[in-house]
Parts: sequence; structure tokens; C-alpha cells
Amino acid sequence: MKKIFNILGVAALLAFTSCQDWLDMPSESKADSSSVFETVSRAEMAVVGAYSYLHTQELNYQLLMGTDESSSTEANSKYYMSNYDYTNVTGLVSKTYTNMYKAIEYENVCIKNIPNMSASSEADKKKLDALLGEALAVRAYAYWNIVRFYGDVPYADVPTTDLTTFSSSRVSRDTIWDHCVRDLQRAVELLPWKSEGMVATGERFTKNSAYGILARVALYAAGYSLRWDLNTVPYDKNTVKIAKREDAARVKELLQIAANACKAVIDKGENRLLDDYDQVFRDLALKQYNDESMLEFGWYGPNGEDVRTGYTNGIPTSGTSAIFGKGGAQMVVMPTLYFDYEEGDQRRDVSVCNYGIVAPDTLRMSTYLGACIGKFRIDWKKDRGTSDSKRDINFPLLRYSDVLLMYAEALNELNNGPTPEAVNALKKVRLRAFKKDESKIGTIPTAYQEFRDAIILERKLELSNESLRKTDLTRWGILYEHLTAEKEKLYQLARREGKYADVDVYRAYKKVTAGLPNEYISVPYISMSKEDIKSLNLTLKEDSVLNRLNASGEGHLDRIFYEAKGSDKVYFTKESVPAGTDVSEAKYVVLNMFGCHSVKQKGGLSVDKVEGLADKNTWIEEMFYGLQKNMVEIIPFNTTSIIEVNPGLAGQQHPCY
Repeated sequence: MKKIFNILGVAALLAFTSCQDWLDMPSESKADSSSVFETVSRAEMAVVGAYSYLHTQELNYQLLMGTDESSSTEANSKYYMSNYDYTNVTGLVSKTYTNMYKAIEYENVCIKNIPNMSASSEADKKKLDALLGEALAVRAYAYWNIVRFYGDVPYADVPTTDLTTFSSSRVSRDTIWDHCVRDLQRAVELLPWKSEGMVATGERFTKNSAYGILARVALYAAGYSLRWDLNTVPYDKNTVKIAKREDAARVKELLQIAANACKAVIDKGENRLLDDYDQVFRDLALKQYNDESMLEFGWYGPNGEDVRTGYTNGIPTSGTSAIFGKGGAQMVVMPTLYFDYEEGDQRRDVSVCNYGIVAPDTLRMSTYLGACIGKFRIDWKKDRGTSDSKRDINFPLLRYSDVLLMYAEALNELNNGPTPEAVNALKKVRLRAFKKDESKIGTIPTAYQEFRDAIILERKLELSNESLRKTDLTRWGILYEHLTAEKEKLYQLARREGKYADVDVYRAYKKVTAGLPNEYISVPYISMSKEDIKSLNLTLKEDSVLNRLNASGEGHLDRIFYEAKGSDKVYFTKESVPAGTDVSEAKYVVLNMFGCHSVKQKGGLSVDKVEGLADKNTWIEEMFYGLQKNMVEIIPFNTTSIIEVNPGLAGQQHPCY
């Protein structure tokens, strides 16, 4: 995969500093000098220099845990994000804020200077136009990230050296959204289509991806967010509410902008859904682009921005391996996510990885609570990676399936119900999920609310753990309610009630060895009933080991099963093999799916019965500790210093403090 540019190379031209001044922005320094903007190639380096700031480690991790997608594995929720207790002590929570403003400063300098450059040829003129469009798109993307996590923030569209003061109060998010929409509308006019070949990488904006991000920003701008009266300093808690902008006509206009942007991409026909869902993410690991991934965050190597894709959000390894090394996997998938997928949905086993890696390079099946994010797997690579914590895997910022789902959503909102085009867009995503078997996708709803609910679910299934779910739920105005429902779903699973009454309690699997790249999507398994377990005639000690749920070294047994030759039939005991059947012995692991026997895991799904108190699960309770309405939609800083350095923001902390 061609990397766009090493940030250190750009820094030789753009000698930005990171002093603690207003917004913690870097100074413009030499970025405005004629030496940078005297040639097209140097101007390109200046524009590209901002990309390294568009994704951060916490966008893989802290800012997105604790929805219905994933949670932290760290002891006592180390970063205090998945349990909504905002008393964190790490500066990582503020890094997205500062990095996005660094990107904005880069592009503000470029947007100021590129229009003043002279082109010696028509090709140079086209290139400069594209670079200006690219700078506008990057700036809009950075502001989108800031606003969706931090709410109303200061806004600047000129370099800091051109400002008359370093003091700025918050600007309404509606104003910022509108600026972003205009930037992206201008960007799509200037940028070339992917097919025009001006850039050879999916790590940079084209007209295709600019249209997609325009749709995304417009939907956010038209949606709900946590709001409060900006005219009161400090804020008045009584004004805090989840609401849309008051201008209904503008909301409709934004929805139309989103629909039109998606339609432009669809009609162009340059992007498509891959037949195999796993190939989308294998390509990210194999350093190759495809027609579905429209914008990726490029890995920048050991000297670039450390986002740890595949480490914080990949599969775990235990011990040391010459092939795989030692993995982190600081997140695990919410166990309910697995059951949200219908049987036969190829996205399930890709998104929810049912194994980790133990020595010697063996795939070990995970319990429900030990399953990890499967999209960013180190064993799908051809090599070990830059280091064990830096696995050299790109992160998807926009995929074509997202465009289809946004198109369906926008049309449903505009027409108070889905149009045939909306139904068809959703249908395309579901058809791919079920390998184009139309008999399995079910009936697409035709009423407004039912179709909206279908979109909400489909975005979860299609785009899980791609840094969108938490803020998607916010823009729909349902985050708190959804989290409350998720807590109840987890308890139902722990108690095996409701839709979870008949889920597998026991599974058996064979240990398999994997290399690079690994062909496996999931470890094959056999479901075992309680009657099957009884047939094993376990000793009291074996039964205790298998059914002890809260001990990480237990909850599993090694057994010999008997496989019929020439068929897939497996017999659990020698006595159960029919006379005359030719079988071979095979080693299996019998696993209690509610236990803690996983490579990486926190807690368990057992429920403690405490007399006089409601039955409880420690892991679930800690997960949702601090959950309150109007308290989880945006992220406060871990320290006031990040904003108090700006005199205009003194006393204007977020209501979530």
C-alpha cells in the first residue's frame, strides 16, 4: 500500500509547534512562507500533512466503548469511558480535540495560500484545484470529529496568525456544521473522481469520498445533539437537553443534501460492495485497496501518529510468539452483538471474532464475553507488523455500504417513509450480508418508523466498531435509551431469559494452528446440550471445573471425541458409536460459553444471587456505572487546562463534568 507521506517529511517544510496556547494549536511558523507554496509538489505536501491527525488511538478505543458494540478489558475500566465515570486521569481523552485542531490549522494555511498560487499549465491548475478541495474536505472532517464528541467549540477558518485575538468563545455547532457542509460542497466541485487517477491511494480524499462525508456531516447537522444555553457562563444545567436545531426548513434542506450526495456516488458507479465481507477487512490488513473502501486512515509507520489499529481493537495473543507476537485487544465485543446477527449473516463471524491466539500459535475459542473485534486481525496480515502494539493496519473512515445506508436513511426522513430507492439501497446491503440469497433477508419495512428502526439496526450490523455507533445513536436522539436497553439485554443473556433462553451453554471445538495470513474467519464448533454433557459422565471435579464461571483457568475440559470417517458426524463417547461405524479419535475442548476461559476478557456472565438484593452481575454494573440521561452524549476533557488556556472559554466547561 502506498503511504501518502511521512509526517516528518512534511514537518521539514511546515515547522509547526505544539505550545499550550489557544486550543493547543500549533503556530503557523514557516507554513505561510513562499518556499512552501511556490511549487505544486510542496503545496501537496502541506495539504497531505494534516491527514495524520484525522484519527487517534481513542477513536479506536476510549471514545467509543460502552455502547452496544464493545467494552474495555482493562482492570476497573482503566480509562473510565465504558462505564461513563468521567474522572479519568489520562490525556488521551483530549488528544482528539488537539489533533483535529492541528489538522484544521494545516488546512487553514493551505486554503489561504493555494488560491494565490500561479499554475504553469492546465494540469497544474487542475492539481491546485484538487488540492484546495482536499484541504476543504480535511478541515470539514476534522471539525465533524470535534463537534460530535465535544459539542460547541471555537471555530476558526483562517490561520492563527491572521486572527486578531487568541480568545474565542464557543460557536454553536449548527454554525460549524453549516460551515462544514459548505466546505464539502465546494470540495466536491474541485476534487476529481477516483477514476481520474489524480491520487493513487484510498488514504486521500476524492470526489467520491468527499460526497460520502458530505452526506455524513449533513445527517449529523440535521440530527439530535446535547445542547445547552451558550449565553450563560457557566452553563445552566437546567438548559441541557437533547434536541435538533430549531430551523425545520434547514433540517429538511440538510437531509436533501445528504440524499443528493449519496445519489451522486451511487449514480457514478465507481464504488461497489465486495461479495465477501471479510475481504473488505483482509484488504486493510494486506495493504491493498478495493472499490468498497472509499477513505482510509493510512498507517504512517513508527514515526507517525500512533493509533494502534489491530492492537486496541483486534484479537488478543497470550505469551510470546515468533509469528504473532503479543497482542493487546483492549476491547471485547459486547456479547449481545453476536446474537443481533441472524444465522447465515456472513458479517457476524467477521465482526465478532470467536478466537484468540495462544502458544504455540494456536487458535483458542472464546466465550461470549471474550469475543473480540474481528475486523482488524493481526493474523490476516502477511507479516507481524511494525511492532506488537503497531500492527500496520489501515482504518476505514468511509465505506460504500455506509453511503447506501445513509441514502436510505435520508430518503426515509425526507418522505416520511421509504421510497423504492431507499428500500433498494437497504436491500443491497442485506443481500451482500447473506451472500445474495434473497430468501434470507426478510421483508424490508415500508412504514417510516419500522424502516428507521431497520436502518438503526443495519448500521450496527454493517458498521460495528468503525467509530460511528456511539455518535450515530446520539444524532438519532436515542443513546441513553439504547444504553439502558443494552444493560437489560446483557442481564437477559446472563440469566438466559427471553431471546437468549436457548443459546448454547456449551460448545466443543478442536484447536487449530494458524500462520500468516490466516484463512480462518471463525473456529468451527459443535453445539452441546445439557443432555450431551450428561452423556460424558463427568466426575464431580470435572463438572465443577466445567461449570465454574468466574475463574479464568477453568470453564473448559479436554476430551476425546469420535469422528465418523466419510461424514461430519461426531460421537461424544465411545459407547455411543454405532456398531460397525468407522471412527477416528480426535481431541476436543468442551467450553462453557458463559465462563471466563478466554485469551482476553474482563468479568463474566454469571449472576450473583444476593438475598434481599436484586440479582446482579459485577461486570454489567461496572460497565454502566454513572449512566445518566444527558450525561453520555459528549465527552468532557480530563482537565480544564485544555480550554482554560483560551480566555474566551473560561468557565465554559461541558455539562458532563
